[in-house]
Amino acid sequence: MKVPVVIMRGGTSKAVFLNYEHMPKNKLLWEEFLLDIMGSPDHRQIDGLGGANSLTSKAAIIKKAESPEFDVEYTFAQVSIDHQMVDFKGNCGNISSAVGPYAIEQGMVPIKEPVTTVRIFNTNTKKLIIAEVEVENGRVKVDGSCSIPGVPGTGSPIYLSFTQAEGAVTGKLFPTGNPVDMIKTKNRLIPVSIVDVANPLVFVRAADIGLKGTELPDEYTPEKLKELEEIRSIAAEMCRFADRKEATAKSPAVPKMTIVASPADYTDVTGSERRAADMDIVIRMMSMQKPHQALAITGAICTTAAAFLPDTILSELVEIKQEVFRLAHPAGIMETKVDFVAGHISAIKVVRTARTILEGYVYTKRNYLQSYHFA
Repeated sequence: MKVPVVIMRGGTSKAVFLNYEHMPKNKLLWEEFLLDIMGSPDHRQIDGLGGANSLTSKAAIIKKAESPEFDVEYTFAQVSIDHQMVDFKGNCGNISSAVGPYAIEQGMVPIKEPVTTVRIFNTNTKKLIIAEVEVENGRVKVDGSCSIPGVPGTGSPIYLSFTQAEGAVTGKLFPTGNPVDMIKTKNRLIPVSIVDVANPLVFVRAADIGLKGTELPDEYTPEKLKELEEIRSIAAEMCRFADRKEATAKSPAVPKMTIVASPADYTDVTGSERRAADMDIVIRMMSMQKPHQALAITGAICTTAAAFLPDTILSELVEIKQEVFRLAHPAGIMETKVDFVAGHISAIKVVRTARTILEGYVYTKRNYLQSYHFA
């Protein structure tokens, strides 16, 4: 059978967008359905829409909101490539940037030129995201001069504001109650900060695990990746997501493993020279146990917040705390903007680009027709 889908790039990620009405009525079938259309588990995802990379094995399910406080509801799904599982625990900030354009193009929100504001309720984190999307002649504007590291060319800017994003998944700013915890691995005792803003991250200083912090994705050895996943799995247990022995299979996407270091010169994946003076922190993230080619938006939001929090391992690395925070990742430097109210962070804003790549149908291997809302 065939199912209507839209494939969209949002920031440095790509996802299959589905209308909620086209999902199986029984939510217990959602995981099987998404694995079916993405071609998982298979490291090539040869029999589905997945791109054989965690950044392109994603899905977004969009529904017109019932509450007058929001315009649309958005559920993010990270579809595993190698395992028979889909992770719904956290959100993806990059894919969030494509939700507004999708909702506008699908007629879910009224168009207002030159900028349409879309209030997005993320069901994974129960948080509000506000997207400001440029519109021209009744359509989402795609052309523009906005450039983001990790994406070729330029596009129209989309501004995302993450408001009151603390405790997005765990319900707590510090899931363990502490700004710093000590984690004991097989080889060493390591200080970490586990922070939950937009998504839960476990931060570790590069120097504490024998790294410089400026490593590029292909420089991590299998042994180092195994050590990083060991740290992340222990943190997952501390967040009560899963036992450390089962965290890779049961909670592979959260908390996200994040390595931080003081500003330093380095050459990014495009060959561009990055200077310490142009950044406030060096950051490297893991995505589904592999090095992220750029930087997750929710990761940037959480890192920005953590840098402004006292007593975290990040606060010791960051010297300049201005409204604009500069994060140096493998593909370049991302900027976030912090809005303060009475000395406290009220919102963190980031700019992205997004566009529709394909609109059509995907054919499933199983007939889910009897499970559809419109059956």
